[in-house]
Amino acid sequence: MAPTTPTLRNRALAHLARREYARLELRQKLLPHADGDEAALDAILDDLVARGWLSDERFAEQWAHFRSQRYGPQRLRAELRQKGVDDALIDTALEGVADDEFAQARAQWQKKFGAPPQDAKERAKQARFLAGRGFSLDVVYRVIGGEDDDSC
Repeated sequence: MAPTTPTLRNRALAHLARREYARLELRQKLLPHADGDEAALDAILDDLVARGWLSDERFAEQWAHFRSQRYGPQRLRAELRQKGVDDALIDTALEGVADDEFAQARAQWQKKFGAPPQDAKERAKQARFLAGRGFSLDVVYRVIGGEDDDSC
């Protein structure tokens, strides 16, 4: 099984050279190439964590920063959980995102619709759009209702 270890390490490093990964996400990518030797894969991942090359905290911060331009905190939280990031790390990564949730929702709404809804059908459509992006219902109703950011 020794020949697979360098190959797994090289694959892991190649993935990490392209972008940050959560540990679970990288493990799932490498598992088909581990030839059933999950202990060797876990040892490689432990080594990468010890060297600081693989960090769930760094991944969560970057993921939240880039994805927060289009999505709300609820969706980001779900995506990070799906990628195996711990809840405490998620909370830390999303602290800054929740502060400007209204501004982000308003920007997405303005880009997609730009005008208040004319009827109930249009209101529902706009609400579904923003809710699907992961914004809280409170923020969705405020954006669709035409509130300004100062009225918080």
